[in-house]
Amino acid sequence: MNEVTSRLAEYVLAARLEDIPPDVRKEARRALVNYVGCALGGSRHEAVDITLAALGPLGGPATSAVLGRRERTDPMLASLLNGISSHVHDFDDTTPRNYIHPTSPVASALFAYAGSRRVRGADLELAFILGFEAVSRIGNATYPAHYDAGWHSTGSIGVFGAAIAIGKLLGLSHRQMVWAIGLAATQSCGLREMFGSMAKSFHPGRSAQSGYMAALLAQQNFTAGVQAIEGPRGFAAVQSSAYDLARITHRLGSDFELRVNAYKPFPCGIVVHPTIDACIQLRERHRIDPQHIAAVRLRVAPLVKDLCDKRDIGTGLEGKFSAYHAAAIGLVRGKAGLGEFTDETVNEPLVRQVRSRVESTGDPAVPEDGVRVEVELADGRRFGIELDHSLGNLERPLSDTQLEAKFLDQSSVLTEARARELISACWRIEELDDVSGLVALAVPDA
Repeated sequence: MNEVTSRLAEYVLAARLEDIPPDVRKEARRALVNYVGCALGGSRHEAVDITLAALGPLGGPATSAVLGRRERTDPMLASLLNGISSHVHDFDDTTPRNYIHPTSPVASALFAYAGSRRVRGADLELAFILGFEAVSRIGNATYPAHYDAGWHSTGSIGVFGAAIAIGKLLGLSHRQMVWAIGLAATQSCGLREMFGSMAKSFHPGRSAQSGYMAALLAQQNFTAGVQAIEGPRGFAAVQSSAYDLARITHRLGSDFELRVNAYKPFPCGIVVHPTIDACIQLRERHRIDPQHIAAVRLRVAPLVKDLCDKRDIGTGLEGKFSAYHAAAIGLVRGKAGLGEFTDETVNEPLVRQVRSRVESTGDPAVPEDGVRVEVELADGRRFGIELDHSLGNLERPLSDTQLEAKFLDQSSVLTEARARELISACWRIEELDDVSGLVALAVPDA
């Protein structure tokens, strides 16, 4: 595969919205509804405040709006802020084939662009679809080796999607798009060691910012290597011990990764969603009193042990990557919303008590979207459940109505009337002459 970068650039530049199947365009709008809701939900997080305080004074002219904030910044900083806010609660979408959150880095750059200059909704939607496609396809080509090595693919691969999406809007030439992909590749970064900290949300923000910068530099003919993905010292060879680059271009323009995107019902790592779902069902079905729980036994896919085996936790961010906390909140609270992943909840005595009684065993026979749970009570009674597909994943997707409800649950920075108007604008994005009106709806009045 000696022409992967060039072929990808060629496809992106030739693509037209009318060539995209209607169901894919609809799924893009679902992804954007979900994304904007998540950005609003995380917009007042401490991580966003810190970033604004640290970097705001150093920015360029404040020409761009930021989702969920009244402050205006330069577009590059707006990309970073949008990425942090949309991912900080780990509530954004995920592609289960490679565990990337493709929308956050791509849409964060696009909405920063739209917050500072005129762009038609149809053009933004197409750019988003193309960026999403690039992220997921490059992710598929290098998964699992790239991820297993410790790279957080949302950051290390998301940068490609942001560069391609912004490059499409800028009208780059083929040569410039190849350079943009190269400039994205050389900025590829993001470590899984950061999970459970603010730095995890920095990854999609930084990839949005870096991708935006790559496209701007390429537009001015800042050169880069032309085999950024497939070269002997390019992205794939350097960052992945095994890869199949044919997966990037195979049926490009016919098969679309948005068709296999998943939307989270719980704001945490997707691989512990089955545990939460199963424990909520057990609690409701058997009216379990968490005070009487003596033991909780989980059998999970090995990937869950790899990603979410944090037992000794003290913060809400750490709780998002703890199968033990997932089981505890499902059994104690019977729900898993934003309130179940705060520092206060993680340290609540009953939650800590139940969490300490959870044991987790990796079992290759358990699917990654499944779990086996057994709860033993102090009187010796035992209740069990086997779950093969969790709520929100591909077999049990969230409906449009559920996505809207999730959006409204996170939109407290806006009035309900404004939030509903914003949802409507997201659904109608193809019809908008200027997306800046949509972005303006996402800016609080106070």
